[in-house]
Parts: sequence; structure tokens; C-alpha cells
Amino acid sequence: MTVVAAVFVAIMGIIACRANARLAGESRLPMQWWFTGEVTWSAPRPVALAFCPALAGIVLGSQVVLAANVAPRPEQEDLVLPALIATGVLFVAIQLLHLWLIARTLRRGIR
Repeated sequence: MTVVAAVFVAIMGIIACRANARLAGESRLPMQWWFTGEVTWSAPRPVALAFCPALAGIVLGSQVVLAANVAPRPEQEDLVLPALIATGVLFVAIQLLHLWLIARTLRRGIR
């Protein structure tokens, strides 16, 4: 299970590195938006791009530690790995959504 978590964090790291190269001209990137599309706050580019992989590492790492140290409920033993994979997929999807929102915001010139 550690390998699965590490693969997801590595995938997210690669996505972040590619985005960093693509957004090299930007010093700050949006992190949160109002419903109107207005940016509520932004972060320095390295921090903004490292946020999702770092958070995923913490959450997935916690899941691995819990899976190793806490027994699942009876008849749920087979759900531990699928839950870890679902969490990893969700984090990748959220990171891609965040990058899409950043690109859309920068295209529109909203800062």
C-alpha cells in the first residue's frame, strides 16, 4: 500500500513540475475563487503548485499508517486498498481541476 500512495504522490509531483514549467512567467497563482470567479487569494507559484502534492502525501501517508496499525471492521478488510486508490484518484482530479481553474483565470486576466 505504501507503493500505491507513493505512486499517486509521484504522479502529482510530475503534474506540478510540468505546470511549473508552463506557468514560469507567473509569480503568484490563484488558490481560491468566489462564485463570481473573482480570486480571493493567491500564493507564490512554488507554494501553489506544491500544495496539492504535499496535502496528498500527508493524507495518503496517514491512510497507509492507519491501515497498518488499525484493524478494519469485519468484512471490510478488502476495502482498504480500494479506498486508498479512490483517495489518490480524487487528489489527482482535484489537482487537475485546480490547474484548469488557474489556466482559465489567467486566460481571462482576472487577478
